[in-house]
Amino acid sequence: MHESRTISLGFTGQRFPQGAHVCQIYGDDQERQDAILSFLLTGLQAGERSACFSEALKEDLAAEYLGRHGIDLDEARAGGMLLLSGTREVYFHEGRFEPERMVGLLEAFHDDAGVRGFSGARVIGEMLPEVQALPGGSRLIEYEAMVNQMLRRHPVTAVCQYDARAFDGATILEVLKVHPYMIVRGEVVGNPFFTPPEDFLRQTGH
Repeated sequence: MHESRTISLGFTGQRFPQGAHVCQIYGDDQERQDAILSFLLTGLQAGERSACFSEALKEDLAAEYLGRHGIDLDEARAGGMLLLSGTREVYFHEGRFEPERMVGLLEAFHDDAGVRGFSGARVIGEMLPEVQALPGGSRLIEYEAMVNQMLRRHPVTAVCQYDARAFDGATILEVLKVHPYMIVRGEVVGNPFFTPPEDFLRQTGH
């Protein structure tokens, strides 16, 4: 893969290096859906291996949207270019949240994309508030910091979706600290709250 090239996220006219780690704090379901569909479409059009982990995405809606832009969802899945899965299936394997396992999955997704000849790899995933009650759920923010470290070596372009209606303000603030980019009024901006992962992990004793 050409890891130095810039890419589009789909929902903004800006371009970013592969491996950007973006936080979307959304306030309504339409905002979430629009981001997912445009992110996937742009990735597929660019020849990137693209994945969505969400309980909210309806496959018939995704198929109709992609089809309007000349992409057959079933063909993209069959060719390994598109992966659609639920949040719980991927993030909460066997009822647990295990950061090391998730980081390993993202690494493998990136590396496999290169082996298969795709131009890059991108993932958009929604975190659910129930993570906080699961074994390992207290490590959520640590996980996001670990992702920042991993992306330096395996630059998956990643958008993490959090529902502002479902998480409390303190958790949202902690989430923002570990994402170098965030979406504000439809534009992606550098995050003034961002703490580099080494600093964050040291401060939190990890």
